[in-house]
Amino acid sequence: MDELLLNEWHPVAAGETLQAGAMQPVRLLEQDLIVWRSQDGSVHAWEDRCPHRGARLSLGRVAGDRVVCPYHGWQFDTAGQCRLQPAHPRDTPPKTACTRRFLAQEAYGLVWVCLGTAPRRLLPFPEHANPALRKVVCGPYLVHACGPRIIENFLDMAHFGFVHEGILGDAEHTEITDYKVAEFDDGLGDDGMKGVIATGCFAWQPQANLLAAGGSMVEYTYRVVRPLSAILTKLPQAQDGFHEAISLHVQPMDEEHCRAWIILAMTNSVSGDDELRAFQDRIFLQDLAVLESQRPKRMPLGPGIEVPQRADRLSAAYRRMLARLGMRYGVIPDEAEKPPR
Repeated sequence: MDELLLNEWHPVAAGETLQAGAMQPVRLLEQDLIVWRSQDGSVHAWEDRCPHRGARLSLGRVAGDRVVCPYHGWQFDTAGQCRLQPAHPRDTPPKTACTRRFLAQEAYGLVWVCLGTAPRRLLPFPEHANPALRKVVCGPYLVHACGPRIIENFLDMAHFGFVHEGILGDAEHTEITDYKVAEFDDGLGDDGMKGVIATGCFAWQPQANLLAAGGSMVEYTYRVVRPLSAILTKLPQAQDGFHEAISLHVQPMDEEHCRAWIILAMTNSVSGDDELRAFQDRIFLQDLAVLESQRPKRMPLGPGIEVPQRADRLSAAYRRMLARLGMRYGVIPDEAEKPPR
């Protein structure tokens, strides 16, 4: 397993769908989990397995602040400790009768889980803290592709005129002018991460957003803040005062199957939540067939398998970032492509 991703925070559920007393089964890095919310509002992430006979806890229920196993009714408290074995109601369950727990927290409208023991701090998303911007969670979108392929597609402007023609791109305006790529410091110091930023990215878009009345040149800035998280800001030149930040976060269920979450932060106060989600759904679903068609399924980090073009400067920097961080999951490491001696 990839230590980098084990110690990273990953989105697994929308906070608003996880009410107190509710439980959801989720999958992360080939681990089946349950996430649930106790009465005090805290979120919890456990292995989806009862320690008694291995039944899925997700087939059970939440009763008050206890998870009840569907097989023999064992009841587990918020610390994962069994407090009642109905077959022996007067006995005190042994300390070993406990679930396997994982780190969980709620932020940016999502529930995040870390499977490791040495997590770094959650990625920064300062636009989300701006009270002037409206926030909407979109997705999740199921994708039969590796996580890095999904992030790289998010960073790519050269496909706009072909995959998103009439919305984000135009077949008559496909040229990608040069832009700047640099290292990005997330500002968290030793507990943060060195990512990638691209500035001066311009694209002609017929409908940059739901409020756009016509086409305009749009300026993008991209920030890759974590191996499977990226944030873009876009500013249409034809609309004074409009500002939008879109963050993409990938939940790797396994190396070739993911769920993608999108968080919007924007000045659009006119469109309804369902309208905004439908717009993002339309764009993402246009990407889906191409994403799922890419071969090899794991993204190569070294040369020799794919032929880049100049517009790929950002994706090339992203691949170098993953190689520098030692990413192994969902990628073909550079050394795997070197011929044997």
